[in-house]
Amino acid sequence: MNMQRNILIAALLVITYLMVLQWNTDFMQQDLPPVAETNVAPINNSDLPTDTAPLADGANSDVPQPIDANGEPTVSAGDLPAKQNDNLIQVSTGTLNVTINPIGGDIVSLSLPQYPARKDRPDLPFQLMEQSSNRLYVAQSGLTGRQGPDSAKGRARYTSEQSSYTLSEGQDSLVVDLKTSDAGVNFTKRYTFSRDTYLVEVDYLIDNQSTESWSGSAFGQLKRDSSGDPSSSTATGMATFLGAAYWSADSSYTKMKMGELDDEKLNEKVNGGWIAWLQHYFVSAWIPDANTQHTFSTLKDSQGNYIVRFTSPSVSVGPGEQATIKSQFYAGPKIQDDLKAISPGLDLTIDYGFLWWIAQPLFVVLSFIHSFVGNWGWSIILLTCLIKLIFFPLSATSYRSMANMRRVAPKLQALREQHGDDRQKMSQGMMELYKKEKINPLGGCLPILVQMPVFISLYWVLMESVEIRQAEWLGWITDLSLKDPYFILPIIMGATMFLQQQLNPTPPDPMQAKVMKMLPIVFTFFFLWFPAGLVLYWVVNNCLSIAQQWYITRQIEKGAAAKS
Repeated sequence: MNMQRNILIAALLVITYLMVLQWNTDFMQQDLPPVAETNVAPINNSDLPTDTAPLADGANSDVPQPIDANGEPTVSAGDLPAKQNDNLIQVSTGTLNVTINPIGGDIVSLSLPQYPARKDRPDLPFQLMEQSSNRLYVAQSGLTGRQGPDSAKGRARYTSEQSSYTLSEGQDSLVVDLKTSDAGVNFTKRYTFSRDTYLVEVDYLIDNQSTESWSGSAFGQLKRDSSGDPSSSTATGMATFLGAAYWSADSSYTKMKMGELDDEKLNEKVNGGWIAWLQHYFVSAWIPDANTQHTFSTLKDSQGNYIVRFTSPSVSVGPGEQATIKSQFYAGPKIQDDLKAISPGLDLTIDYGFLWWIAQPLFVVLSFIHSFVGNWGWSIILLTCLIKLIFFPLSATSYRSMANMRRVAPKLQALREQHGDDRQKMSQGMMELYKKEKINPLGGCLPILVQMPVFISLYWVLMESVEIRQAEWLGWITDLSLKDPYFILPIIMGATMFLQQQLNPTPPDPMQAKVMKMLPIVFTFFFLWFPAGLVLYWVVNNCLSIAQQWYITRQIEKGAAAKS
């Protein structure tokens, strides 16, 4: 009879597994994003900084108003709607594919060839920024003021020598000059792309050949709609941060969620610093001149788009003089060493949550291990072993307490039969038994609670690190940042959790015992769509815990048998 029951249970489990696999194939397969065609239709530029005075009908409030050295507005910056130009400029560097609109010289599309959208499509780069029917996410910049090319007359109309630029073999940098002139003043908006970097130099060269002094303010901003994060997976129920952030020496690192941008507007004067838009794995940021005081601000335009920007003080250029206004733009992966070298605090965009002070050292150790091993999967395993070794004494205390509870379980059962439903006498008897056997019933809980912050921190390290995105381990695990395609690791995790329960004392409450028996099944289904790297960590941790707990339990039971 037992044999027939076991065969039926095994058959049911196999059928359930096959059904989950088929359901995953039919409904959970990640679709490729639609090809983003850059939209060159006229758009509302109301996302640029607005003027304090009312704008004229059809005014282009995308253009920031100029400010003086104290950050105060000098003149109105309303302008006419900008007409888009079909002659888009394409730039390819090997790390960046960029599309620049000559109207305004804005970046309207940016993809990352070294970070494919999906593991099985290495030819399709991840689309970080775009202006299309799918999504709006662009980087805008310009010179504003009555004399600026981005003024009441509309956005600047730039020309370039080529419509396509490619960083060739042997070249370390690629310069793309966009040129325009107005009233005897020549403007060059210069993009300088460098090899193997996601940082772009964005400079304005002003050559005043007129007979009058010229003045204007530089600005840079990120404009994004309210669409979700295309690089994030929320299958675990723990979504990563999507929103704006900025850094200043006074207020340090500050994040702003979309909901906060709906309710509050940023308007702060900052020396140097940076302002950015964050999403899972990737970040875009404007880094203005570190030696100048800028105004950081945010707004939400009439179309529901979010804008984060910096505006620099007005610069005056006398007749016959030249001037250069410098800034930097970063758009790419959240790689700590690269971000730290660009600007103070930019590496904080890698968000490990409130336990960052634990997570940061964990990532450093994980990276150090990877520098020798060369595989992130094995690095996770070795890091888990190292953490387990560090917490070995605490775990041993916990497992000794559990082993002793298991040893006196028959005596507890006898007390339960003796006192029946008399909870007061049952509690008194249990306390006397614990005192006699020198057992602390809470001794198994505290060591586990002490380790939880480390486990949670490691979770966020594995979740946030772009280095683990699309990283292979072995065999069927070709991407540690995605779920196990065959759910083998979650099943192993559930099995190890079940084995670990067999080493634990049975809870005295029958209902609690039934709930505990269900936990391995519940956690297995819960972990089915966890990233494989996180499940791998839990599997290794469970296996090490089982080995340690089995050894300690065996030693205690041998000691008890020898005494008896």
